[in-house]
Amino acid sequence: MNSNHLFPDLTDTMFTGIILAIGKINAIERKAGDFKLTIDTGKLPMDGVQIGDSIAVNGVCLTAVELGGRHFCADVSNETWSRTTLSHAAVGKPVNLELALTPSTRMGGHIVSGHVDGIGIVVAKKSDARSVRFTMQAPGPLAKYIAEKGSICIDGISLTVNAVDGDRFGVNIVPHTLQETTLGRANVGNEVNLEIDILARYMERLMQGEAAAKPCSGVTEALLRESGFFQP
Repeated sequence: MNSNHLFPDLTDTMFTGIILAIGKINAIERKAGDFKLTIDTGKLPMDGVQIGDSIAVNGVCLTAVELGGRHFCADVSNETWSRTTLSHAAVGKPVNLELALTPSTRMGGHIVSGHVDGIGIVVAKKSDARSVRFTMQAPGPLAKYIAEKGSICIDGISLTVNAVDGDRFGVNIVPHTLQETTLGRANVGNEVNLEIDILARYMERLMQGEAAAKPCSGVTEALLRESGFFQP
C-alpha cells in the first residue's frame, strides 16, 4: 500500500470482498527459501489479467508472476506464509478468488486491502432456515476492532458482524455465499484468514494524535476519554 496516502485510493491494490470464483491449489513449490503457488482459477474471468496484477486468494493479496489459460502462479514470502492460512495449503485445497478493484468495479462489499491481520477459528456452526450461522474466534489483539453490524473480511469474503462476545463474533452466511465461496465447506475447527475493517485501523491511529509517534498499546479507556467518547 502507498504509505504517502492516509486513506487508500485506486492507485492502491484494493478489493471489495465479493468472491468471483472458487479455485484450487494446483502446486506448492519451495523456492529459494520461500514458496511459489500455482492456483487453478476455476471460473474467474482472466481476460485482461496481466503479469503483475493482484489477485486475492482466501483474502491474501498475491501478485501474478506467471499466467496460463486457467491458472496463475504467485510467489509467497515467509511473512505471508507465517501470518495466514496459506501455511496450511495443500494441493487440491479450494480457495476463494477475487480480482483487484478497478474504477469501474461495483462496490458490493467493503474496502478490503488483502493484508490479513490474523487467523481466526470456526468455533460453532448452526443452520438457520436456508442460512448458516457461524461463530468465529479472533486472536485477542484483533477483538477490539470487531463491532456488531460492522464489516469483517473472512477468507476474502466481505461479511457483516451480527454479534460480538469478547473475542468471539457471529456471522450469517446466506445460500448464495455458501454456494459460491469456501465457507459452504467450512466446519468447526477450521482456520480462516481475518482482515479487520480498514477504517478501524485508521481510526485508532488518528485517535492517538501526536502520541502515534510513540510506542502505544492501542485503544484504551483513557484514550477514549481523552477523545471525547465518554461524557461526564
